[in-house]
Amino acid sequence: MSFQQNSYMPHFNEHALEMSIMELFRQEGYIYTNGEEIHKEVSDVLLRDDLRAYLRGRYDEAGITPLEIERAVAKLTANVGFSLYENNLHTYRLMVEGFSLKRDDSSLPDLYVEPIDFGGKSLSNNIFRVVNQLEIKGAETRIPDGIVYVNGLPVVVLEFKSAVKEETTIMDAYRQLTVRYRRDIPELFKYNAFVVISDGVNNKYGSLFAPYDFFYAWRKVHSEERALDGINSLKTMMQGLFRRERLLSVLKDFVFFPDSSKDERKVVCRYPQFFAAHKLFENIRLHSKLRPDGDGKGGTYFGATGCGKSITMLFLSRMLMRSREFASPTIVLITDRTDLDDQLSKLFGTAKRFIGDECVVEVESREKLREHLAGRTSGGVFLTTIHKFTEDTSLLSERANIICISDEAHRSQTNLSLQVRQTDKGVKRNYGFAKYLHDSLPNATYVGFTGTPIDATIDVFGEVVDAYTMTESVADGITRRIVYEGRAAKVLLDHAKLKEIEAYYKQCAEEGANEYQIEESKKAVTKMERILGDADRLQAVAEDFIAHYENRVAEGSTVEGKAMFVCANRTIAFDLYRKIIALRPEWVQLPEPEPVSDGNDVGEGQERPVEKIKLIMTRNKDDESALYNLLGTDEDRKVYAEAFKKPKSNFKIALVVDMWTTGFDVDCLDTMYIDKPLQQHTLVQTISRVNRVYPGKDKGLVVDYIGIKNNMNIALRRYAQGDVGQDSVENVEQSITLVKDELDIIRRMFGEFDYSVFTTGTPLEQLDCLNRGAELMQRTKEQESLFMGHAKKLKSAFNLCSNSDQISDVEREEIHYFCGVRSVIYKLTMGESPDASQMNRRVSEMIEEAIQSEGVEEIIQIGNDKDNLDVLSEEYMERLNRLKLPNTKVKLMERLLKTVITEFKKVNKVRGVDFSKRLNALVEKYNSRKDSAIFADEVLTEVANQMTDLLKELNKEKKSFLDLGISYEEKAFYDILEAIAKQFGFEYPKDKMLQLAAAIKKIVEDKSKYTDWAARDDIKAELKMDLILVLAEYGYPPVTNDEVYKEILEQAENFKRYNG
Repeated sequence: MSFQQNSYMPHFNEHALEMSIMELFRQEGYIYTNGEEIHKEVSDVLLRDDLRAYLRGRYDEAGITPLEIERAVAKLTANVGFSLYENNLHTYRLMVEGFSLKRDDSSLPDLYVEPIDFGGKSLSNNIFRVVNQLEIKGAETRIPDGIVYVNGLPVVVLEFKSAVKEETTIMDAYRQLTVRYRRDIPELFKYNAFVVISDGVNNKYGSLFAPYDFFYAWRKVHSEERALDGINSLKTMMQGLFRRERLLSVLKDFVFFPDSSKDERKVVCRYPQFFAAHKLFENIRLHSKLRPDGDGKGGTYFGATGCGKSITMLFLSRMLMRSREFASPTIVLITDRTDLDDQLSKLFGTAKRFIGDECVVEVESREKLREHLAGRTSGGVFLTTIHKFTEDTSLLSERANIICISDEAHRSQTNLSLQVRQTDKGVKRNYGFAKYLHDSLPNATYVGFTGTPIDATIDVFGEVVDAYTMTESVADGITRRIVYEGRAAKVLLDHAKLKEIEAYYKQCAEEGANEYQIEESKKAVTKMERILGDADRLQAVAEDFIAHYENRVAEGSTVEGKAMFVCANRTIAFDLYRKIIALRPEWVQLPEPEPVSDGNDVGEGQERPVEKIKLIMTRNKDDESALYNLLGTDEDRKVYAEAFKKPKSNFKIALVVDMWTTGFDVDCLDTMYIDKPLQQHTLVQTISRVNRVYPGKDKGLVVDYIGIKNNMNIALRRYAQGDVGQDSVENVEQSITLVKDELDIIRRMFGEFDYSVFTTGTPLEQLDCLNRGAELMQRTKEQESLFMGHAKKLKSAFNLCSNSDQISDVEREEIHYFCGVRSVIYKLTMGESPDASQMNRRVSEMIEEAIQSEGVEEIIQIGNDKDNLDVLSEEYMERLNRLKLPNTKVKLMERLLKTVITEFKKVNKVRGVDFSKRLNALVEKYNSRKDSAIFADEVLTEVANQMTDLLKELNKEKKSFLDLGISYEEKAFYDILEAIAKQFGFEYPKDKMLQLAAAIKKIVEDKSKYTDWAARDDIKAELKMDLILVLAEYGYPPVTNDEVYKEILEQAENFKRYNG
């Protein structure tokens, strides 16, 4: 197929894509039907014949009657919630969990109806059908590209965009589903599990309520294969997700609605979560001690840090709790620290319905856990930490239907030895954790979730059952790449000392197997810390850190300026902290608290101001008072943690030793400084703090002051599972090479153009140089896109190596100039500059000036001054006409018109849309400009003149209501009536139309006085009724009722939204 691709690609339009996807569904055993062959009410989204046939067949033996079938259908179609989200939640639960139905013959017991048959042997009981081009009428008629029906219930909606047309993307498909369809045919999504967007090459699925960034590809058919992209990802989605038994499994166990959600949260599994839960479930079944030969080792799941392990645990808990075989087991979740408990207990606490057990409890102590387990023979989910678990080794319960899921708990094996060091000479950790588990719950089955499996983990939980590596997680867009920058040599100039550190590091990184080795490794740590804590070295570290950090902030290389610095021990951390603040005393000044609005108590809802840099450690009784007071209580630390997670808070730099390096998620953290010998699995966890996804963050940077590189590579090979030849972590050198390559490409684009003035000229000449450069890069649409793409790559790469000595000052100036030009063009087209926070400060100030000198800012201001919009916009258009830079001029005119039209649409939707269309036609004309100077000038002049006329006409249209002697609002309804008369081709007297418009305005005003009227179907129904009556009274042709109602409703919603 691949070699023919080019021959048919040009004709591979949406229709062809749709048909080939229908064919793939047929191959999976679905019945394919074209929507035009389906006879039903257009407003009905169910295929009732399928649903009835399924119910008849499935409950034939129970003697289900036609009337009972209709009642079951009515139960599924009833609206229960006010919002689409609530309706989806309730209806989806009925579909998946079933419901009781009273019988016609009251002597019979209730019939339990399951709208979908999930039984193991019962694939053939369900009717799988895929339909395309099915017309559905809601507030408006829409024709979704594809709908998957199971037993007549529409569980999946698909939307396709052609991969060949450059200008449509799957983002358009996303908008179509989540905005238009959701608004116009919400009924269809009441039954929805998830939606699919595809252009044949990019294929993603997600929840209707999720942001676009949370749509993912399903990249594997079987969990053992390598993940696939491109056209192949269509095949993997069809076979991996839509194979019939797979789809049933996703419907049944992998769509999560929390018990209550303020923000329409609904989670659909990603493929690694689906495979992990299934494989673990199977493995637990095989090894459970409920079987005579079970050894209780349920298996280890090895998932990259940051890939959603908590949700995987939730899916697994649901499968276990609802499976017949385990007859509602008791699940004990053990985590290794307190801050992750919050994330996990929040999630499980809102999942009682989902798991299927009301009892989800955080257990305070071992005693409490014993009481809970003794008090029941099945069911229940208990969350506890390893610390509570290891209080003693007495028996908790001998039941075999207990499943113990441990999240990273094995790490505490190494922590225990440190806590009990004073008493037993660190021997205790040898038998650590496993003994506690087995003595406490001898017959339970154990499952371990980890990002870093060590042999000890496997001894307790059994072999690795499934894995999802760092490399895969980056490829799936779930986490970001990490980049490594070594700076050890910058702070320790004595080469011999560097070597010494390396030798010690080797010793203490390998965990000791016997007492002797443990002692040796401790000695190595002590010797190493002596070198690391040396006052002169720390002074050098403090200075280098400040320079490195401040440069990243000045260059806009970090998204929010958040950094974490890991120190070797408490003493060193306190010393370093003092050295840093001696150099930067302003970093510990508290910011001014936010002014409190009147009438509020100061204490209420106000955040405590926090310094820019903080030392985060637990207190010790023996700490000197300065340190003791600085650290604060556990409660204080909770406040600091919240502040650090807030992107915009003042708290930017956290100095830590052990706290926060594992399981503490701060999405916007993008720089991690390491000055501590870390053991391998902790190392992976620690550098993974910077791999979370955050808008504007391409990669995370790890800066190394001690020489962790070799150890890091070994650790990554172990834990990123040796994707050989692919380092999971990039070196900063790669970014430097990329910067040089991109500079080279962009220099060629500028050709003979001399931009040296940007460095040498006066401020005005520099500004002029930016504007001329922008004009040059806008010669044609292609040139512009090409330049914008390369400049973006240049900036992303420079963000990671902005501290490198290998980039000369001349090159830096060029980078600043090219990024500046990109920003000017971006601001002209998009109307906001690419986040100024991500740019060099000096350049960003210059661009502000450049843009003010051209008056982009003014357009934004004009849009804010609603009262004088007409006068201001015309004056401004005059000024634009005198601008010397033609491309800039047209783009600014377009911005101005968009602003004015958007304002106008808020009042008069029908006419506003009309003006939008005319503006778009002019923009099209401009975008197709050619590179030849004479021709381009002609087009530009013509487009500019037409834009000027368009504005005049629009301002005239705004005043037309005065001539008609009606109000501005009435004119909007008058335009609707007039437009519909035109559309249906009938005459209607103007004077009556004016009266009718006034009557309509009155009705709408009356209905829209309820604040939530737009979301209330009962009020909308009244509005429709009143409209039909008033239209009839005025003799306006009734064939148009629906059209008039739809337009008037939209206009009314528009009006209320902006003027309400």
